[in-house]
Amino acid sequence: MQSQKDTTVNDAESTAVSVLAWLAGEPEHFSRFLSLTGMAPADLRAAAGNRSFLAGLVEFLMGHEPTLMAFCEATGATPERVVRAHALLSGAGAAGDWS
Repeated sequence: MQSQKDTTVNDAESTAVSVLAWLAGEPEHFSRFLSLTGMAPADLRAAAGNRSFLAGLVEFLMGHEPTLMAFCEATGATPERVVRAHALLSGAGAAGDWS
């Protein structure tokens, strides 16, 4: 049985994977992400299982408000959910409730 903490971390990881999926469909943002990280598209699949990479995806959104808002508008996620995901994935501490 999963604890509430595990479920919350799973939600944070799911949010980060949603960011990656959204970026893949947004060539301009995706290109910017690859340029800033120095990653090649072929590296993304292996990196997607790494919590540091997932934290970096969320941090990429948080570092540019127009990109964050475009993601939220396209996916229905709230900016607060993205902030909580970042806090959990980056180890910044408790991120609160995922409702």
